[in-house]
Amino acid sequence: MSEQNCLVTNDWICGEYLRSRSQELTDATLQHVGITVASVLIGLAVALPLAVLARRHQRFAGPVLGLTTILYTVPSLAMFSLLLPLFGLSSALVITGLVLYSLTILVRNILAGLEAVPEEAREAARGMGYGPWRLLWEVELPLSLPALMAGVRIATVSTVALTTVGSIVGRGGLGNLIEDALPTFFKAQVLAASVLCVLLALVADLLLLGLQRLLTPWTRGPRAPKARREPLRDRIRKTSAAVEAG
Repeated sequence: MSEQNCLVTNDWICGEYLRSRSQELTDATLQHVGITVASVLIGLAVALPLAVLARRHQRFAGPVLGLTTILYTVPSLAMFSLLLPLFGLSSALVITGLVLYSLTILVRNILAGLEAVPEEAREAARGMGYGPWRLLWEVELPLSLPALMAGVRIATVSTVALTTVGSIVGRGGLGNLIEDALPTFFKAQVLAASVLCVLLALVADLLLLGLQRLLTPWTRGPRAPKARREPLRDRIRKTSAAVEAG
């Protein structure tokens, strides 16, 4: 009975809320995941050529890094207001803002990965007749994957959190539930949406970590050989011999 009345008593943990609002929670979670995935993928598609441009032409490195840093400092409310005339109150508005925020992380990490590629590897590839694009796709990008994936992981976790800000235009996924619950301080809804947001960030980070380990097997290092275990019978025999000798 008390569990059924937890909505009335406004408890933090309420099973009745989870049962009665399961569809609402599912829809908000799916919207949250969709916005996050789209933002990170588009951000990666934009950041990669910018990082390559900054790496190939050093005169562009300063402006590219400076611009992406400035974009990250723009408050979300101001960012959405500037983009509103272009996209209206839509998911595209939120995704575009999140893409711009992700660039400062992605561009810096991709650039750091490209700069960490040994010059000997580049020279060897050029000696084998690799052109600039083949060198990029078959040598530089594979060797820069650890730093690139680290940037994607950070950008993804950051985007999961920032997606909630989209609630100011009604496209914030789980952030919508949090904002709707705040005026009446609906505890169960605030807690459920917040926990789901944290879980999404953890799951996304673990999945990307697994993908990173799969794509970069050379970073794991060689496994230490397992020590051969002595048979129990031989150990007993040696122990008995030691006792008799003692």
